[in-house]
Amino acid sequence: MAGAPVSNMTSAYGGIRWESGMVRAFQYEKGQSRIGATLWERPDLYLENSPLFGADKVETPLLIMSNDGDGAVPWYQGIELYSALRRLGKPAWLLNYNGDEHNLARRANMKDLDIRMMQFFDYYLKDAPAPEWLVNGLPAIDKGKKTGFDPVKEVVN
Repeated sequence: MAGAPVSNMTSAYGGIRWESGMVRAFQYEKGQSRIGATLWERPDLYLENSPLFGADKVETPLLIMSNDGDGAVPWYQGIELYSALRRLGKPAWLLNYNGDEHNLARRANMKDLDIRMMQFFDYYLKDAPAPEWLVNGLPAIDKGKKTGFDPVKEVVN
């Protein structure tokens, strides 16, 4: 499970952190990522540390949470990784808790994520029955109305 992943350091590099307005380059050069060079000095390190560019090698199912209210990591970073994995036919799911933050702040969303992570890992690690959302997804129109937590009854193609 990846929570608020930076999947493409090259596209995130020149963006800003929405909560502070700071340019994100500092985080890659000298902050959390500790690359120690600009994108132009060491593009190889930015590519090497961007999961997007290794998506074709992914073999493990991946659950991604990327929230549109995240002020630290733009939610499109999760979308980029999810889209790449799905394009490559890899098993991937994207959760977006609308209006919520980098670390979930709303109790209902915390509970929802806990259940989905448990179901995801129970299915893949303990051979538990697959929940509806894992097999058929949850259309955006049903968000907030249905959970898809129940075991799957039929596969929708």
